[in-house]
Amino acid sequence: MNGPFPTPGFGSGFGPNGPGASIFDAFEQFRQNFEQRTGGPSRMARGDVRAAVIALLAEQPMHGYQIISEISDRSHGAWKPSAGSVYPTLQLLADEGLITAEEQNGRKTYSLTESGIAEAEAAADKPAPWEAFGGRSAANLTALPKAGMELAGVAAQVARTGTPEQVQKAVDVLDEARRKLYAILAGD
Repeated sequence: MNGPFPTPGFGSGFGPNGPGASIFDAFEQFRQNFEQRTGGPSRMARGDVRAAVIALLAEQPMHGYQIISEISDRSHGAWKPSAGSVYPTLQLLADEGLITAEEQNGRKTYSLTESGIAEAEAAADKPAPWEAFGGRSAANLTALPKAGMELAGVAAQVARTGTPEQVQKAVDVLDEARRKLYAILAGD
């Protein structure tokens, strides 16, 4: 099995279906889930970049770097699109006749055409893509995964080196933690 924890000896003394193996399997799955960009939509789709560009240009003309910075600022750092997603989107919007580019101070400044303004007005009642982050910052998007990974590490250590009694106590603590997390989601 690929992962940060060595497989040989993991859960030894508990058998392949014992508590040590179960803890390993659960935390390996937990680790893999958190490696898949957790905390919400941190990687947005091209359509979201498109909608964000149109929404920003509806406010004022901007150059590409301004667009990237503004999206990052409005999402509190949780979403910072790359130049590799913004500039192709700008080119596509220009090809569609929704924006124009004008050279100003050595930079291309983009603004909406009449068709672009019409598209912006049609989308005005929808929330802007950066609002999907609900005010969450990049720091608090990573706090829970970090805490989860630290918990997974110590649980794996208990499974590797703990006695059967210590492993059972760890399982009980983790069961209680799981119940408490569900209670948080339920609003209790």
